[in-house]
Amino acid sequence: MVQPCPDSRTIVVSGGTDGMGRGLALARLSRGDSVVVIGSSETKGDAMTAEAVALGAGERFRFVKADLSSIAEVQRVVDLIARDHPAVDALVLCANRQSTRRIETPEGLEFTFSLYYLSRYLLGHGLREQFEAAEHPVVINFAAPGLKVGSVNFDDLQAERRYSVLRAQAQCGRANDLLGVSFRDEPSSKARYVLYHPGFTKTLGGVAHLKQPVKGIITFLSKVAAKPVDDAIAPMVELIDKPPAEPLTAIDRGKAVDLSLRTFDPVKARHLADVTRKLVLDSYPPCRLVPDRDDATGGR
Repeated sequence: MVQPCPDSRTIVVSGGTDGMGRGLALARLSRGDSVVVIGSSETKGDAMTAEAVALGAGERFRFVKADLSSIAEVQRVVDLIARDHPAVDALVLCANRQSTRRIETPEGLEFTFSLYYLSRYLLGHGLREQFEAAEHPVVINFAAPGLKVGSVNFDDLQAERRYSVLRAQAQCGRANDLLGVSFRDEPSSKARYVLYHPGFTKTLGGVAHLKQPVKGIITFLSKVAAKPVDDAIAPMVELIDKPPAEPLTAIDRGKAVDLSLRTFDPVKARHLADVTRKLVLDSYPPCRLVPDRDDATGGR
C-alpha cells in the first residue's frame, strides 16, 4: 500500500511523461501529493522516477507503463491503481498521439479513437469506486471543448471508410465533449468533470508522427507563440485543490465555455455512451470498467 503524506491527495495522470501531463504530475508531487503516471515509454517513465526522487518524492511517485489504446491494458492499469489506492482525488486525462495512418488496437478498434476518447471513458468510469472514497474528486479531461471543428460520425466511428489524422483528432475532440455531458447526466461517481483547453502550449508531445510541413509549422509556433507549460498548467493545479461545484465545467484558455453549444448535445451524448458501452463489451467481453445503468448516482 502506498503511504501518502498527511493531508495529501492521490492524483492519476494518463499521458503523464510529456508536456502538460508531466508538468502537472511534477507540480503535484512538489505539493506533497501521491502521483501515479501512466505512459507508454519506459525510458520516459524512468526519467520521471529520477525527477521524483530528486524532489524527495520517490515514495509518493509511481510510473505505470501501459498502452492505453488497449481496453485490456486500461483494465490492468485500473486494477493496479485500485489495489494500492482506495481513494483517488483527481484523474487527469492527457494521453493522445497523432497517427498519420489508420492503425488498429489489439481489440480491433481504431487507434486514435481508442487512445484519445475510449481510454478516457474507461478510466473515468473504471475508477468510480476510488472517486466515491475521495472527499472532493475531480476528472480533468485535457481536450478542446466547444470547438466547431469536427463531428462524431456514428456511421463510421472507427474510420474504416475515410481516415485522416486531422479528421480522427477532431472527431475525438467532439466525442470528449459528449463524454463530459454523459458524466454530468448519468454519473457513475460523485466526481466533478472538467473539460479543459489551455491554448497553444510549449510542448511537442505527439508531433513526432506528423509529416512536414505540418510538423515544422507546429514546432515553429511552439517556439514563438506558445505559453510555457508551467503557466498553462497553473489553473489545472488549482482545479485539483478546488474542484468546481457544478457537475460539468468546460474551460477554453481561461474562459468558461457555453454548455448550451451544439457540441454538448445531451441526446448525442446519451447515444455515444450507449454505443461506447456496447462497443467495449463486444470488443473485450471481460471488461469490468463500464458502469451498469444502476451505477448512476443521480447527479450527486
